[in-house]
Amino acid sequence: MKFADLTSGTHFTLGPVEVDAEEVLAFARKYDAQWFHTDPIQAEQGPWDGLIASGWHTCAMAMGLISNGILNGSESYASPGLNYVKWPHPVRPGDLLTLNVLVHESRTSSSKPWLGIIRWQWTMQNQLGVDVLDLEATSLFRLSGAAMLPASHLQAGALQP
Repeated sequence: MKFADLTSGTHFTLGPVEVDAEEVLAFARKYDAQWFHTDPIQAEQGPWDGLIASGWHTCAMAMGLISNGILNGSESYASPGLNYVKWPHPVRPGDLLTLNVLVHESRTSSSKPWLGIIRWQWTMQNQLGVDVLDLEATSLFRLSGAAMLPASHLQAGALQP
């Protein structure tokens, strides 16, 4: 998909993706080794009544859907970050997650005419329609026909739109 296709108000639904118990454990052991993500027995006695996925794993699953469903073959090359990220409900092994994407803003940078900027909201729900992820991201796109940027543009702070 190209930057030109990502106009303000455009909506996409991606997925579902099934949450795999072994992936929950492997991700948490490597990146977020808290007991409620890594110890199914202890997690049963915890406040979440069982094992839950790391919020960062949930973000990674959303990014996988975005990468494969929207960004693959696009002019996307970076992101300066997220405006916010929320995990309103836990994600559990066996959940089926669907991602709804809404483009809030699509514009060309006023100071860098080769730069397209997308501000979009990603909301993920489980199979019951319960929100499990809500984030707003900014993504940068090198507009069609623009020369590839030199590596010096990727230094800290250089990605600010």
